[in-house]
Amino acid sequence: MAGLTGFSPETADALARWLDHLRAINGASPKTIEAYSRDLRGFLSFLSQHHGGGAGVLALDELPQTDLRAWMAAERGRGLSARSLARSLSAVKNFLGWLAQRQGFDATTVLSARGPKFRRKLPRPLTVEGAREVIADIGAYAAQDWVGARDTAVATLLYACGLRISEALGLTGTDHPLPDVLRIRGKGDKDRLVPVLPVAKEAVADYLRLCPYPAERGVPLFRGARGGPLNPRLIAKAMEQARMRLGLPATATPHALRHSFATHLLSAGGDLRAIQELLGHASLSTTQAYTAVDAARLMEVYDKAHPRA
Repeated sequence: MAGLTGFSPETADALARWLDHLRAINGASPKTIEAYSRDLRGFLSFLSQHHGGGAGVLALDELPQTDLRAWMAAERGRGLSARSLARSLSAVKNFLGWLAQRQGFDATTVLSARGPKFRRKLPRPLTVEGAREVIADIGAYAAQDWVGARDTAVATLLYACGLRISEALGLTGTDHPLPDVLRIRGKGDKDRLVPVLPVAKEAVADYLRLCPYPAERGVPLFRGARGGPLNPRLIAKAMEQARMRLGLPATATPHALRHSFATHLLSAGGDLRAIQELLGHASLSTTQAYTAVDAARLMEVYDKAHPRA
């Protein structure tokens, strides 16, 4: 693997095998693989320079935590944000933990290194009324009826099913008519089952009834003006125009509809684990941040669920 000057071919081979492991076992997406590869190349190149170069100057099983801290300081010094550094550190720890398991060394000291603290940027949900207004408005002013019905159908899927925009636009004619439960392939090529509300079925059926292009197997369900796959930027534009007409904040984006789906479910007493499954999050902590769960709400869920002596 090119770009790992100062390290043995065994290290480069280990990195390649780790990336293969992430692809095959963890189902990591190509973008994740690319980011992790870049993070590890940067980390290993820093170690090589930090120790004066030369092949084999440092065995990874002897890596001290001070080297990890020196690398983090250098990354911050070149302007890397705390959020990006935290992701890079996660990649490095993942690799070293995987390597330690296979080579039989103890990586506890390095793996215990703490990353920089940062505040998660939480998307702001719409109110229930705001979400309804957006769905009613987003297609009302389209130049063609079928385009308006299309935009309404996409917005309805985002809010009623909690889909990502890429997942909604990834539906094909094979999915028509929409079943009671959709199998969605999300991030990392992981499948999940999502219930489809009648309102979502009706919105998609209305769109297909007006659409000049037939729903064909394997062909995108949502079409652009010329019949090609619908560009997500067109939905973002329609959402922007709707929020301006309704006087909603700039945070009212297509993604905010998915966030609103989760937040409104939680507010209505939905189970956090169930919402995690519906959203397709690998970690419950992601769902907590995504839905802006506060301590009071968590304690309320805990009090209701915890068996009392």
